[in-house]
Amino acid sequence: MAVLAYSLGKREINQHFTIKNAKLISLVVVILLLVFHTASRYYGGGDSCEWLLSRGRYLGENVWQPYGCMMHKYKSIEAKTCLAEKRVAFVGDSRIRQLFYSFIKIIDPERREDGNKHEDISFEDESSSVNVDFLWYPEANNSMKERLISWTHESSAKPDVVILGAATWSIKLHSGSSEALQQYKVNLTAIAVHLERLADHGEVYWVLQDPVNEEVLSDNRKMITNQQLELYNEAAADVLNSSKRNGRSRVKLLAASRQAAMETITQSDDGLHLPESTRNVGAMVLMNSVCNKLLRPIDGSCCQTLPPPNLLQKLSACFFLGSAFIFLVLHVLGNNRHRRPVPPDVESLEEKKPATAAVPLGPKAPFQALCRMGIIMGYFYLCDRADVFMKEQKFYTHSTFFIPLIYIFVLGVFYSENSKETKLLNREQTDEWKGWMQLVILIYHISGASAFIPVYMHVRVLVAAYLFQTGYGHFSFFWLKGDFGLYRVCQVLFRLNFLVLVLCVVMDRPYQFYYFVPLVTFWFVVIYGTLAMWPQILQKKANSSGMWHLGILAKLLGLLLFICFFAFSQGFFESIFSVWPISKLFELNGSIHEWWFRWKLDRFAVIHGMLFAFIYLVLQKRQVLSEGKGDALFSAKISNLLLFLSVVSFITYSIWASSCKTKTECNEMHPYISVVQILAFILIRNIPGYARSIYSSFFAWFGKISLELFICQYHIWLAADTKGILVLIPGNPSLNIMVSTFIFVCVAHEISLITNDLAQVVIPKDSVALLKRLGAIGLFSLLVLLLTRGSQPTPGA
Repeated sequence: MAVLAYSLGKREINQHFTIKNAKLISLVVVILLLVFHTASRYYGGGDSCEWLLSRGRYLGENVWQPYGCMMHKYKSIEAKTCLAEKRVAFVGDSRIRQLFYSFIKIIDPERREDGNKHEDISFEDESSSVNVDFLWYPEANNSMKERLISWTHESSAKPDVVILGAATWSIKLHSGSSEALQQYKVNLTAIAVHLERLADHGEVYWVLQDPVNEEVLSDNRKMITNQQLELYNEAAADVLNSSKRNGRSRVKLLAASRQAAMETITQSDDGLHLPESTRNVGAMVLMNSVCNKLLRPIDGSCCQTLPPPNLLQKLSACFFLGSAFIFLVLHVLGNNRHRRPVPPDVESLEEKKPATAAVPLGPKAPFQALCRMGIIMGYFYLCDRADVFMKEQKFYTHSTFFIPLIYIFVLGVFYSENSKETKLLNREQTDEWKGWMQLVILIYHISGASAFIPVYMHVRVLVAAYLFQTGYGHFSFFWLKGDFGLYRVCQVLFRLNFLVLVLCVVMDRPYQFYYFVPLVTFWFVVIYGTLAMWPQILQKKANSSGMWHLGILAKLLGLLLFICFFAFSQGFFESIFSVWPISKLFELNGSIHEWWFRWKLDRFAVIHGMLFAFIYLVLQKRQVLSEGKGDALFSAKISNLLLFLSVVSFITYSIWASSCKTKTECNEMHPYISVVQILAFILIRNIPGYARSIYSSFFAWFGKISLELFICQYHIWLAADTKGILVLIPGNPSLNIMVSTFIFVCVAHEISLITNDLAQVVIPKDSVALLKRLGAIGLFSLLVLLLTRGSQPTPGA
């Protein structure tokens, strides 16, 4: 009864919640979210600078998250570049002096707080000509006003950035009297006029007063209460906001450090001055406010103005709009041939079966596919290139990685089904393998788990396993089928690269930015070249003579020597891939170092997969393996021994990964030992007969769209080119991740179908037509490369 209820429950879910219905729901949700965010920015104030300066929360210890945008952590060299030949002035009391020290420590981390109290302090960096001064003006009075007036009349000595704040001394000297508060308002009103004038030629910030820990305050400071500070903050906000010119005050209120201090003031030594970590939050907020619009860091979305679309982006928009127009014309004219049924085993990776039995596509179908693709690309652009949706930075905790991991594996077990075949690494099993690996990698990316070295190293094995499958799958196909024709090569290359090439244009990113696709494409070409070159050795030919097996091994040995030569000759490697136009495919920010790093890290994974496929297929042909339903792969003794060794290797690797001190140290060993983990998993998954007889349809479903999931996450699940997290539902991280994930998965699945549709149109089976089309694509690609040859990389990319 339990099994029957289990099966009926799954059938009921699948009957009512189809992928088609899910996509319709996601489309409606996207439209509603677009309306909501546009309205909230228009009516509620959508200035990310204001969000940065006014609101935020702690993600964890010392990690501050501004509301709705990402805050870049500036390094010394970046701060010097931004502030080169600028003057910055901090004006105020001892709290402003603290902020001054935190600010200059970003520029010079070795700077010590050795200035005298109640005196002016100067800082100068000769290499960048940065001048930062602290001026002791503990009260907002005539002395402060006179200083501001002198700046408005001295054009040469006028500071580019002014940060002011004062109140505690006024409260202390006048015992918190109401008369002192009124005088504070009068003085600040007079000062505000000159602040507005300074803001015409620079940036001016008024720092609202941070709270105090009243229980720890000394007796001569007991009158400085949080109630008094709140009154002074309200007075400052009223005065500065009422001094608006053209409807908007040019003086910016810095309230974020005050909000951060509310959670950390209990750590203050004297109850008045903030702990260093909180001061650093205020200084970094200021640095982001001043520098983000100049340096445009990709992980600093606060206070950034978005660049206008470039020529290629405009042309791509015109292309998709034109396709939509043609589709509408054909639809109106009544050309309503039905879209062909999608085969149930449609995949997104290289092993995708050609839909030879599919109904031919009508003339309207490709334009319909391009229209759908245009709508999806519009969503991509709105998520990660337009100032519509919010972004937040990642923050790793063990719970944010491991709890979702447990959830997905419970779901995977829930959707277990019987396999159609029980061969080692059958289609359903490889789909399942790709699926759960992809889900783990997604959780790894969104949780920021790369900061935790043991998790980082285990995920590196998963990436190596993908490349292992690439070698295994392509070798098996060529060995068994012997199809080295141009049609299949173009089909594989199109399915691998279509989405990435479109994103390169729409999102203005280089091809190497989506590093996994260049990696898989490169290795497919290498596998094809290795096996297609003379003599072509297939299984049929090898069956006639065992000598051909030695020929395959010789080819693999040659490939291994080729890999080793490149791995130990970085200069030669870089000289090969730095030649134009090849360099346009493999450069990132003007360098191929990233490509060298990615290639070298998993350089043996593909040849391991090819060798494993060869050994397995030879053993299978000689009937050495027992692949019947319920049968163990080997004899009982050998099976138990291999299972034991596999489990031991898993445990040993985890212990080794946990003991690694740096990623560099671990990465040096990774290419040589990752295959042990991969083989251990294959043996554990395939030696027991019952394990080969079942698979998780949940994981297999995701495995069929694993490539689309990996690429789409860059812009519509993560944000800022993977540096942050997309925020569709502000203020509720759990609900936001559920909604964005739902839309993200629906989009990835739809792109998989679109790619499948267009592959049938773009890659014809007729050889002459295919060659003509390849020639046209080559000319077009050359034109695009020439157009982009002189372009500079996008700042912050």
